[in-house]
Amino acid sequence: MVSTGVALVTGAAQGIGKAIALRLADDGFDVAVNDIVANEKKLSSVVEEIKAKGRQSSAHLADVSVEEDVKGMVAEVVRVYGGLNVMVANAGVCKCALMTETSVEDYDRVMNINARGTFLCYKHAGVQMMAQGRGGRIIGACSASGKRAGSAFTSAYVASKFAIRGLTQSAALEFGPHKITVNAYAPGPIDTDMLDYIKTSHGSAVPAHWQTAGTTGDIAALVSYIASKESGFITGQSLSINGGIYFD
Repeated sequence: MVSTGVALVTGAAQGIGKAIALRLADDGFDVAVNDIVANEKKLSSVVEEIKAKGRQSSAHLADVSVEEDVKGMVAEVVRVYGGLNVMVANAGVCKCALMTETSVEDYDRVMNINARGTFLCYKHAGVQMMAQGRGGRIIGACSASGKRAGSAFTSAYVASKFAIRGLTQSAALEFGPHKITVNAYAPGPIDTDMLDYIKTSHGSAVPAHWQTAGTTGDIAALVSYIASKESGFITGQSLSINGGIYFD
């Protein structure tokens, strides 16, 4: 099967990122996957799953909050595959604590990985795609919490996801003339380890609407379309996929 193109997915060792990487492989993409060193074993397993689908894959260990890591990762993907068609800036973390109990260090960590990491992935994917001159798809991970704060326990996470909405709109304006679309997916509760952590952290204060969660496959299906050639008239959007807990 001829390759649909080359995709790079960050935070792909587990959860939503893994589901996206596997779905893009099903769509015919060769998929480079990224995560941090601590998740190297899981990431290697994802690479093998992608290869079992008949697609090329490689693992790229990098911290998305460090510019030289992101720049080097994109360059390595281009060296291995000859180009980059789709960037999925999925990597993210959450810290659950009341604002009054959130340390500056915890706030900075969440913002650095979620917001700065997305900025760096957008930036260096955009530079590469503009140089290639054949357009592309840049996709980020927003959240229902990036449209409306759903809890008093996630102020840093909410701030980071609101930032991603703005970054997505700005990048869409900047890269649009080069036929590069920039969008984000904005999930509600999804059945992942992160949701389990959030629920546990909230204790008895868990919002009722978090009891019904979507699947990682739901998000991967949306990203599949955003990454496709057919989505070319969609850009600058943070697309809600939340089971109806929040209406735009």
